[in-house]
Amino acid sequence: MLREFPPPPRAAEFSETIKKKVQEAKETGGTRETVRVDWNEQQAHVEVIDLPLGGLYLNPGTHRIRAQRSHNAESDAALDEDPWTSASQKYLSFLLQAEPTDPNVRDPDFEKLKESLEQFGQNDPGLVTHQGVLVNGNTRAVALRLLGAQTMRVGVLPESFTWADINAVELSLQLRMDHRRDYTYVNRLLAMEEQASLGRTPEQIAKEFRIQVKTYHQERWILSTIKELIDRSKSGGGVTLRLVDWEGAQERLKELHRLYVKLESVDRDQAEVLKEWRLAAILLEFSKTDVRHIDEDFLKEDYLSQALPASFTSEAPDADDENAVSIPGLGMTVPGASSAVAEARALNDQLLRAAAAVRHTGAGLADSDKARGQGVLDDARKAFDEAIEVAGRSARLRKRKQLAPARLAEASASIDQCVMDLVQARTSRSLDEEVFDEAVLKLRSSLRKLAQQAGRGLPNPGDGVAWLLRAASSEDPR
Repeated sequence: MLREFPPPPRAAEFSETIKKKVQEAKETGGTRETVRVDWNEQQAHVEVIDLPLGGLYLNPGTHRIRAQRSHNAESDAALDEDPWTSASQKYLSFLLQAEPTDPNVRDPDFEKLKESLEQFGQNDPGLVTHQGVLVNGNTRAVALRLLGAQTMRVGVLPESFTWADINAVELSLQLRMDHRRDYTYVNRLLAMEEQASLGRTPEQIAKEFRIQVKTYHQERWILSTIKELIDRSKSGGGVTLRLVDWEGAQERLKELHRLYVKLESVDRDQAEVLKEWRLAAILLEFSKTDVRHIDEDFLKEDYLSQALPASFTSEAPDADDENAVSIPGLGMTVPGASSAVAEARALNDQLLRAAAAVRHTGAGLADSDKARGQGVLDDARKAFDEAIEVAGRSARLRKRKQLAPARLAEASASIDQCVMDLVQARTSRSLDEEVFDEAVLKLRSSLRKLAQQAGRGLPNPGDGVAWLLRAASSEDPR
């Protein structure tokens, strides 16, 4: 949701400084530097001036680190309370330097940016509001400060700009095709959600983000699922998973959505169970190829239940009691989710709460709780690993069993096409009969080899194999 932030300290004083510098730039004559600003299908060219870095504020509403803010719950809360304090600005600076998928690690891209600024200086100006809040160039400002720079070139946005305008400008800059550094996946999802909250239609948002409308709906489903999982991960101590925990899961989440949509119209319960199991596997950091083995056959053969320890299966709720839905006024209830869905959700809830405890970076959680959570995750990963391994072997075996029939089906399709080609060739009198005859002889040889292998070990062959054996054993008419 779009948030309006209060003005930073000494905003009026800084605004006067900006006005004076802009006026000076206009009065000096010569070539003036401007930068184009796009927002809400509008354009403007704004003056570029030098401003002291010490007076500029990092933007607390930037989409670039929206998800990463959840890395530290206490710092995030302090940032919400007052984004202009030294501690809040330091937290923003820390996140802008951090690896998006793991804020505890320094981002190599930030190091490259810093090296570029040190070697070549600032090529492109940032953007700043009249109150001194950076709209574009936050990461560059952090790098320049670390390099000891005193000033930064920035374009000055109109004084009338609201926070809605500021967000629209940042989004427009980010989505330009030539922009150097993309939003991370979850931050793109949050930016789409924000645009929807402003009343924009799916078609407008899809156009802005250069995606199809169906992709937009897929992204909204994924963000809704992530937020639901975060809510379900809450424990008694208030510890939860974070948005940043789902960075890097883009392709696995998209494949999950495609599977869910395909199965939901056929069997809703099956779709829900596989959704829970795949989400659990993503949480346990299984690869995309491993997660793919969690499919309809995985559910049908019940691979996971055979591998799970009793500690996971014993805590599943009774679906008939827990999920029964009461119909007001009729004095009756109807079944809710099936027991299989309830068990899958219960398993996933255990893993979500355990992962929340293990990944918690703040104070207030005992080491014993983290160790217990890690034990749950280790046991679950071992069980999932075993089940996925068995499913993988089974899938490879099915593929081998189906390979020969599939090859024969392809050959049949080729022969059917050959019939049509033969008719056309004879009609146009373009058939090379000698070459065609040689090809038929090769086919006869191949069919005899196929018959030799197909007839082995089959005391009672089916109609198809029996015909093949008779055809291959018949005498050559010549």
